[in-house]
Amino acid sequence: MTTTSPLESQSVKSTRQKKFSRPQVATLVMVGIVVLSGAIVAAWFAGQGTISKIFAELNQLQQNPPLWLEVPIVAGGFLLVPTVMLFLIVLVVMKVSPQPRAWSRFVVVGILMALTVRYLLWRSFTLNLTTPLNGVFSLGLFLLELLMLFSGMIQLFLMLRVRDRRREADWLSMDVVETRYMPTVDVMIPTYNEPAFILRRTIMGCQAIDYPFKTVYLLDDTRRPEIKALAEELGCEYLTRPDNRFAKAGNLNNAFTQTNGELIVVFDADFVPTTNFLTRTVGFFQDPQVALVQTPQAFYNSDPIARNLGLENVLTPEEEVFYRQIQPIRDGAGSVICSGTSFVVRRRALEETGGFVTDSLSEDYFTGIRLSAQGYRLVYLDEKLSAGLAAENIAAHAVQRLRWARGTLQAFFIKANPLTIRGLNLLQRVAHLEGLLHWFTSISRVGFLLMPLAYSFLGVIPLRATASELLYFFLPYYLVQLAVFSWLNYRARSALLSDIYSLVLCFPLALTVIQVMLNPFSRGFRVTPKGTASDRYSFNWNLAWPLLILFIASAISLWVNLGICMIKGGWAADSIERADAIKGIGLGWIWSTYNLIMIGIALLILLDVPRPSPFEWFDLRRTVKLKVIQNGVERVFWGVTTMISEIGAEIALTQLGFPSLEDGEMIHLNLEILENELMLQGEAIRTGFHGDFPTVRVRFEQIDLQQQRQLTEMLFCRPGQWKSRCSPNEFQSLWILFRVLLRPKVLFDRNVDVSAMSVAQV
Repeated sequence: MTTTSPLESQSVKSTRQKKFSRPQVATLVMVGIVVLSGAIVAAWFAGQGTISKIFAELNQLQQNPPLWLEVPIVAGGFLLVPTVMLFLIVLVVMKVSPQPRAWSRFVVVGILMALTVRYLLWRSFTLNLTTPLNGVFSLGLFLLELLMLFSGMIQLFLMLRVRDRRREADWLSMDVVETRYMPTVDVMIPTYNEPAFILRRTIMGCQAIDYPFKTVYLLDDTRRPEIKALAEELGCEYLTRPDNRFAKAGNLNNAFTQTNGELIVVFDADFVPTTNFLTRTVGFFQDPQVALVQTPQAFYNSDPIARNLGLENVLTPEEEVFYRQIQPIRDGAGSVICSGTSFVVRRRALEETGGFVTDSLSEDYFTGIRLSAQGYRLVYLDEKLSAGLAAENIAAHAVQRLRWARGTLQAFFIKANPLTIRGLNLLQRVAHLEGLLHWFTSISRVGFLLMPLAYSFLGVIPLRATASELLYFFLPYYLVQLAVFSWLNYRARSALLSDIYSLVLCFPLALTVIQVMLNPFSRGFRVTPKGTASDRYSFNWNLAWPLLILFIASAISLWVNLGICMIKGGWAADSIERADAIKGIGLGWIWSTYNLIMIGIALLILLDVPRPSPFEWFDLRRTVKLKVIQNGVERVFWGVTTMISEIGAEIALTQLGFPSLEDGEMIHLNLEILENELMLQGEAIRTGFHGDFPTVRVRFEQIDLQQQRQLTEMLFCRPGQWKSRCSPNEFQSLWILFRVLLRPKVLFDRNVDVSAMSVAQV
């Protein structure tokens, strides 16, 4: 994995020393809460009179809930009426309004908020405080749920103010297209150690942007001679600095002082813009109060979770929920998050706020907060105008997510804290609070995995509820939430698939949250590795060992739970023990079974499949003319590309007669891609069939600079080429998860991998 350089580490160390000279209020508050809670628990277990009396009175209240929180005395079937009615209502609303609109969103969100409050009130009277042991786990589970529910309620509230800027961009872009508004633009590409072939496509893509008054700068923070040569070859401005202070933020600030464009665009080293990027974004800056326009991140490769499960064409990237659901509601609240790449910012606004924030690993997030605090507007345009590389293996995926968590939570310890900084309104602070709470929910996820073990091994009953109560209070809340989850996030992710994504890293994320709250600046910036390749399977034991332990413990727990229920159910037919055992069935073996399935899938995710080439192949159709000269005779073949990359193509021919190739044999040919007027030379290295059509696989050779530019623009820069896909619904997701578990890719799809390896190595 990539690590910080010695110079960068030194600057990070000095920064930490400055931080620790100030009192860490958030740390003291957290430690104080933990110590106070521990003291109360210890006193309860020790039988301290006052504490025990308080919990005894609370337990008495639990036994006598208000009448409006009791189940009506009706036949069991009638208890399903609220669930059925609400379920039908939301189904009708989603049918009439396939995409959330103002009225339909208001109806669904209103129902969800009412059900959440109802469920929360009921849950507050299901605590088991009969003994200190039961009470600790029961209260712990309730508090973990409360954290999730509070975060969810904030998000639901914010959904009532969603913004969609695409129509606004349509008419604002006309001023740019018709040259009525064309400010100068500096396009900056910060790089640390990314390979030259990745930077090459990014620079070419930036230079291909259809906008005359732009200058492209490559900001090399490793001072590599080959990267300087690349910039000279492509005609790109090259900037560097003598050290790596403050990582990416320091790199951008260094370039900021050496350039003078009215607007600044930032692309990460692996992000390639479409040619209309500036046309669609620059128009917003006609409003002098707009300081920053953020666009979503798209990816031209599959994330490691989808690839390792063999679901590349099924699962959407994890970031889709953030960019399709979270950012639009943040825009409505005036709290758009700057995401570090694919954004445009006004130079004057940056000057007023002191440049990019260097106090945190998340320089982008806090730069946006400072701009908002100065009264500027941040705008989110939900159009995919660029694409980059998703993390290429599960270790890189973890590095990236843990850096995001650490950087965001450093908010509690810096001046740009969105909860305390002057200039933000209450709604903006609430929106940022939800973003901070999101990372704490990883602790809740760990707690939910561990809770069934408490019943099995400690005999704990953390929830006291009858079957009727579950039908009347829990089922409506759960099923309605499940039904509308995907609809509310514009089909970006189902609830079940979201659970898988959150489970994979819940242990390291929970640990990171605790570490940050205790020692926020203990680690420096770590760049996500890009441009990697591997020709073998590899298992990430560092991430797997807590899940493996939990898998074994959950399997034992399932067996123990069944035994407890059978034994107690037999000899205590009418006793309290039997009632508790029945509750344990739901809390024990059903919960353990669910956890086993999800952990099993998570362990499959941690097995990285081979990725033998760093080049991506695209399913792109282009008409091709092939000229083959054999034995002095020229023959012409016509076809259509089925796959194409920067290094080769596979072509389905429309006629027979192409010479067959033996192993290792190659044929030189000329290839013309007609739609793009692109002439290339190559070698035919393999022939075969694609359905009923003969195919030929071609490796490009002797590609000059102009051809590289044409190829890059064709593959990465076409306006509108990055589409949003719909995630499977809940039933489809359930079937997919079972199929993945019963037919893991590592056992059944090895031949596919070998084929892919051959394609990728063209």
